[in-house]
Amino acid sequence: MERTLVLLKPDAVKKSIIGKIISIYEDNGLVVEKLKMISPTRKLLRDHYEEHKDKPFFEELLSSLDGKELIAMVIRGDQAISAVRRLNGATDPSKAEDGTIRKLYGTSIRHNAVHGSSDHEAAEREIKIWFAG
Repeated sequence: MERTLVLLKPDAVKKSIIGKIISIYEDNGLVVEKLKMISPTRKLLRDHYEEHKDKPFFEELLSSLDGKELIAMVIRGDQAISAVRRLNGATDPSKAEDGTIRKLYGTSIRHNAVHGSSDHEAAEREIKIWFAG
């Protein structure tokens, strides 16, 4: 069984679609192992998005999430990382396949409802960041 991190971003929380999104994962054989609502600190977000620190959108990205409520989850299942990425769809909702979470609930690249770890290494690192201790 593989584990991955999923974030339901503030735009999803504000729209009250948390249950709808979780249902999509569960309906596809994935299990929510851990779940918490959190208003992340800037430090937590810097650690999470470390690979983007030199990109021009980095500070805007941090500001869009800093102190806003979101849901952090550890999802497990057979090939959970690739399954979550398939269910999430393309980062840009306008390019996401029909039926994916981002196509259904995202409104822009920045407000795309969800985050899923990109690979096994990222999943391990991100789970440690969001669920330390």
